[in-house]
Amino acid sequence: MIVKRKSLSWWEQIYLPAIIGGLKVTLRHFFARKVTMQYPEEKWVVPEGYRGAPYLVRDQQGNTKCVSCQLCEFVCPPKAIKIIPPGPDGAAADRPNAEKIPKEFDINMLRCIFCGYCQEVCPEEAIFLMKDYSLTGLSRQEMIYNKEKLLALGGVHNDHIQKWKHKLEEAKEQRTFPLNEHE
Repeated sequence: MIVKRKSLSWWEQIYLPAIIGGLKVTLRHFFARKVTMQYPEEKWVVPEGYRGAPYLVRDQQGNTKCVSCQLCEFVCPPKAIKIIPPGPDGAAADRPNAEKIPKEFDINMLRCIFCGYCQEVCPEEAIFLMKDYSLTGLSRQEMIYNKEKLLALGGVHNDHIQKWKHKLEEAKEQRTFPLNEHE
């Protein structure tokens, strides 16, 4: 199929209209108000509902809230979370009446898509999405955050329920029952 081209007029052949049109656009943007943000000096206002980077949090007593249930690892779409549970010997929890704490907890921030599934599925409210959008590192290894770094960045979450404190009080209040009927 051959497409016939319309021949250009003399005015169109010198490309002067196109050049003048480009200069008009350039001058219009040159004198307009600037919208570029000068990043380190000017910070972006994070909107409500922004899902930022996930971090682990501690309770008011400074104890790790994560009990290594691994639900966040299973639900993570890009598989950015890696949890190594304490194993059969068990790692002693840092608070009374807690089952366990993770031996290792890593989040690969290069893989993380900030979807918020980990926060939604956590039964202990141990992982939260902070309004952090400026994640930087000089190597890939620096962008894999371990448990200590995640806890340091997450800080303390003021939990009004304090589930583990109430569980300890309930355990102390329970009566002990004999195992055999003859005792």
